[in-house]
Amino acid sequence: MQYGPVFLTQKLWFPPPEAADEDGLLAVGGDLNPDRLLLAYKQGIFPWYEGPIPLWWHPDPRLVLFPEKINISKSMKQVMRREIFTFTQNKCLREVIESCGTNFRKGQDGGTWVTPNLVDAYEVLYNRGYVHSFEAWKDGKLAGGLYGMLIGKVFFGESMFARQSNASKAAFIWAIEMLQKEGIKLIDCQVETPHLISLGAELITRVDFLGLLKTWINPEK
Repeated sequence: MQYGPVFLTQKLWFPPPEAADEDGLLAVGGDLNPDRLLLAYKQGIFPWYEGPIPLWWHPDPRLVLFPEKINISKSMKQVMRREIFTFTQNKCLREVIESCGTNFRKGQDGGTWVTPNLVDAYEVLYNRGYVHSFEAWKDGKLAGGLYGMLIGKVFFGESMFARQSNASKAAFIWAIEMLQKEGIKLIDCQVETPHLISLGAELITRVDFLGLLKTWINPEK
């Protein structure tokens, strides 16, 4: 089944992921209501757009990382061992999200997809226990980090940034370690990038991805 994107109204719903077009675009419009974002992520749908109208995506294949398969290069093992960075969780969520918005993403020219409304919505979901940030610090200054949505045993990684060399990789490696301790089974990385592939991420089909979500997401959370 592949019908192409539909236009959303204020009603909280999404078409089935299989209806996305060949680029993964599933729906256009709607809003950034926290409840809509939560509904989207539970189905593996995520927003990404650079204009005034939200675009909702569900690409096939999907890039994921199984935490036990993370690949840490020899150089990054040295970085972690030398304790170049210190790490925190949920210390400065808004700054992390806004910093990610200034980074390049998915081959585009900028980060205007991080709007004030989107940041506000993620802060609401943070207060509800869903959104988390992971920070890397160097000499007392924020050097890099990432954020995403945690639902059940799945962490939906949204974006990462670095102000210092290796900072985003270090934050990601530390985040995976923390998430593993919490019993997380799957990291959604959305779409393929060399950076994430080098860390052990792999492509799986939409069918397989949806099956994993059904297994590892608590529908009541």
